[in-house]
Amino acid sequence: MTSPAAPARHRVPEAVHRRRWAILGVLMLSLLIVVLDNSILNVAIKTISTPAPTGLGATQSELEWAINAYTLVFAGLLFSAGLLGDRLGRKKVLIGGLVVFGVGSALAAFSGSPAELIGFRAVMGLGAAFVMPATLAVLMNVFERDEQPKAIGIWAGGVGLAIAIGPITGGFLLDHFWWGSVFLVNVPIVVLAVALMLWLVPDSRDPNPGRIDPVGVVLSVTGLVLLVYGIIKGGQLADFTDVTVVSTIGAGLAVLAAFVVFEKRSDHPSIDVTYFKNKVFSASVVAIALVFFALMGVTFFAVFYTQSVRGYSPLETGLLLLPLAATQMIFAPRARLLVDRFGNKVTTTAGLLVLAATLAAFATLDGDTPIWILEAVFFLMGAGMAHVMTPVSVVIMQALPREKAGSASALSNVFRQVGGALGIAVLGSVLSAAYRNGIEDDLGLLPPGVRHAAGESIEATLAVADRLGARGEPLIGAADDAFLHAMHVTALWGAGVAVLGAVVVAVFLPGRTPTSEGDEEKRELMPATDR
Repeated sequence: MTSPAAPARHRVPEAVHRRRWAILGVLMLSLLIVVLDNSILNVAIKTISTPAPTGLGATQSELEWAINAYTLVFAGLLFSAGLLGDRLGRKKVLIGGLVVFGVGSALAAFSGSPAELIGFRAVMGLGAAFVMPATLAVLMNVFERDEQPKAIGIWAGGVGLAIAIGPITGGFLLDHFWWGSVFLVNVPIVVLAVALMLWLVPDSRDPNPGRIDPVGVVLSVTGLVLLVYGIIKGGQLADFTDVTVVSTIGAGLAVLAAFVVFEKRSDHPSIDVTYFKNKVFSASVVAIALVFFALMGVTFFAVFYTQSVRGYSPLETGLLLLPLAATQMIFAPRARLLVDRFGNKVTTTAGLLVLAATLAAFATLDGDTPIWILEAVFFLMGAGMAHVMTPVSVVIMQALPREKAGSASALSNVFRQVGGALGIAVLGSVLSAAYRNGIEDDLGLLPPGVRHAAGESIEATLAVADRLGARGEPLIGAADDAFLHAMHVTALWGAGVAVLGAVVVAVFLPGRTPTSEGDEEKRELMPATDR
């Protein structure tokens, strides 16, 4: 006799079920270029900050915007992109997003100024917003529920693979070609991904899709841009009490508060804020945001540490970042084994505490620290992140019914991207402010205009020192010392944020999840607010 739970095992058409792993491979290729782009850019930021013709002469704040123009557009449009995928078909939206991303990449490669690069990065973010949620939504529709945690683990491992490949690929390209090659490399990958998508991936949609929320999109993007602008400006000025900084941050927070109120009252919200009444769900999205906060913030200052202070080339820097990425790729698919044994609470809390410890370890690094210590820190950091991302991704994706997979994926990725953008903005601004305070006295003999520009980043100081020739040599040692102090301060801030995240998940995440098929079926049919 057929058991009551049997229908849950046969929801995916047999033809699709047979090629599910090939489909997952195509989805991971699409995911690869979205994540690859940021990980490549992390290695290239020092080169882009170099004056023309080597780079674009971008300031530290312009570099932060080159990264955040992508992530903010990405985060702001993810929910609408997920809803469009639910309505129009995820395959169509995924292919359209890949094409836009490829066009934006080609334009970014030939940018003539930092402003152009920032604009074209925003176009890339527009395309990526339609790619990321669709990959996970398609995954949820081609795998049966009992295989979803394993598939999501492999998907999360793909993020680690992209982070591993990105810095090495970027370093190789920068050693042999001009800086724009780190964007142009996306184009052939897009072409391959689209071709495979047309061949293998089935289309799917939500039979009862939500309505698009243009007001919510405008409010969320505006609020995030104002907030991030204020944070970056505060770091640039090394003064977070400046009227412009305070008013911009305040305006951003006010607009985001208006966004929450509007979404709560709307009958077709971009983000259903009622989901956040579920403490488990809220803790999960906070945890994933904090992982990306740390990841993006750390890689931002680690590149300047390895290249500007330690003198490694872009390719060598990419190789040094390999343990951070490789451990995520190795441990992310296996994290579910620890969850099965110890539960979500213990696994995720331990992962965040390991992350906090490794961030604090950056405060011990100096200009002559043995490089193997940095490698050990990166290794442990990647392992900690992997044991956070996989468990909380499963919790988030299984919190909504299968038909709302696009929305669940979008919500997860909104918090990934917002966390990453704030990691760049907050830790980048802490780094900038601490560096300016540390170098200010050594720039006293420079003209006022030059002094301000030279104090924004270590690259700016080294550029001035290079122009001064022998007279600028004392500035090189001062710049290294000021940067190391700034990095130590920034790392401790990041560690504090990770500890706070560990406390949140230790209090609110469940110890173990149901293991029986009957319990899983009940969880799937139960409203999110009751779970």
